[in-house]
Amino acid sequence: MTHPSEALFENGKSLPIIPTCEHFAGSEKLILKGFEMQKKLGPVFDITCDCEDGAETGKEVEHAQMIVRVVNSAENPYAMAGTRIHDHSHPDWRQDVDILVPGAGEKLAYITLPKSTCYEDAKTQIEYIQKVAKEAGISREIPIHVLIETHGALQDVEKIATLPWLQVLDFGLMDFVSGYQGAIPAINMRSPGQFDHRLIGAAKARVAQAAIQNKVIPAHNVTLDLKNPYQTYKDAERARNEFGFMRMWSIYPTQVQAIVDAMKPDFTELEAAQNILIKAQDAEWGPIQYDGELHDRATYRYFWELVQRAKFSGAKLFDETEKRFFA
Repeated sequence: MTHPSEALFENGKSLPIIPTCEHFAGSEKLILKGFEMQKKLGPVFDITCDCEDGAETGKEVEHAQMIVRVVNSAENPYAMAGTRIHDHSHPDWRQDVDILVPGAGEKLAYITLPKSTCYEDAKTQIEYIQKVAKEAGISREIPIHVLIETHGALQDVEKIATLPWLQVLDFGLMDFVSGYQGAIPAINMRSPGQFDHRLIGAAKARVAQAAIQNKVIPAHNVTLDLKNPYQTYKDAERARNEFGFMRMWSIYPTQVQAIVDAMKPDFTELEAAQNILIKAQDAEWGPIQYDGELHDRATYRYFWELVQRAKFSGAKLFDETEKRFFA
């Protein structure tokens, strides 16, 4: 029987299937703690080893070398750790790339580019990463994530979304609000204002639309409330259901599970999706009827992506689904 990946996407690119949560860690201690969480929860979230805000001033080289060491270590069980380098205006961003790409380019899950002010900033950094990767003999495409958190980046977001190697567009709320110099009150860095304020909502919708139409994952900003997992859950739920974000940042251990749970597919829909895909495969992906409705390749693509994302979220799938599609 033909696998859905072969049967359903012969006409082009689809959205990447990656975890719905990205957990930031800025020190060796916190990165290793993140790896321990992965071992406990399973491969349901990525870890971003932070060179930007995490690096101690004056020790940028040692910090980048530490990230190379831990990413390549046995402590990184699922190879689900990426890194955020310095922004285009920082004098050390090329140094970050020169250390991280030759040292860990075969294993880095992604490289995040912060504070781009325009398309050219992101393009310059990506081209340098590609150049260093080629010189280091790394043949894989290292996935790139670009933070949209400035007026210039938002103005160029549709163009940025077309860049090579791009996997994720991240929305950065705090820098975005700060850039309005008081025109958006600081209270809107929190909920409900971060969703209800017209300028922020418009920016989030634009980022999500640009990402999805270019087969890139849109990722939502953090929840500032560290001690209330329910607030994180509700923020992730609104980001997913109202704005189309398919991934969200975590900055505190208790936020990880809340984000993963909020972004899991609905149980009833997941059950129907599996039944439809099994029946469709039996029909060699021709049209079928299920529960009184007609389904064909258009709906099969939707349900296949839903099932894959559920798998990445740690949802329990049918034994038959596991055997047919993931064995």
